[in-house]
Amino acid sequence: MRRACQITLNDADRTILERWSRGRSTPARLVTRARVVLAAAEGKENKDIAVELHISRGAVARWRNRFATAGIAGIEKDVPRGGRPPKARQDLVRRIIEMTTQQKPTNATHWSTRTLAEALGTNRSLVNRVWRAYGLKPHLCRTFKVSNDPHFAEKLLDVVGLYLDPPEHALVLCVDEKSQIQALDRTQKSLPIYPGRGETMTHDYKCAPTVILAVFRSQITGAIRLLVT
Repeated sequence: MRRACQITLNDADRTILERWSRGRSTPARLVTRARVVLAAAEGKENKDIAVELHISRGAVARWRNRFATAGIAGIEKDVPRGGRPPKARQDLVRRIIEMTTQQKPTNATHWSTRTLAEALGTNRSLVNRVWRAYGLKPHLCRTFKVSNDPHFAEKLLDVVGLYLDPPEHALVLCVDEKSQIQALDRTQKSLPIYPGRGETMTHDYKCAPTVILAVFRSQITGAIRLLVT
């Protein structure tokens, strides 16, 4: 008759197992494994432990043997499963990454977990897990601008100096676009998203001349009214 291996605990292992067996935040599977080992250390047989913990005798024998072989580490983590990952799932993960980094939806500026899941015929939770695993954040965008003007620094100092120290009795006006008028295009091509970095685009953009004229006239008219009043 085959006999179960004997379990002997030292003080450190017993302290850890007792904490796991009573821990409210400890995963349920780890609570059960700790109780199996503690019961085995008391000299109980596998069949009695199985009845007490409402699990199978095979499960009791498995975690008893794992502890006897590898100690605490043997029951803390599951043994990696053999076999190759399903190819269909690998292909779907690859498609999620490709569409997130190389394509955009037709009616939005970036993908969401819902829209991408619908486009690929999968669920939002899988898209979210892939994004988190590869550091993809399509909703984030940082602006950048590289000036090719050789006199950019001089012009910048002139503009900033005009605001900080304007001439005496001078009126300094700042003309900007209306918030209701949408930018039509960026001055430089945006850089795509890739794992670990979000999409980037220039901070400035191109507007139609009619829009600029309307904005300029509106701003100047408002400034003149303020001066008159």
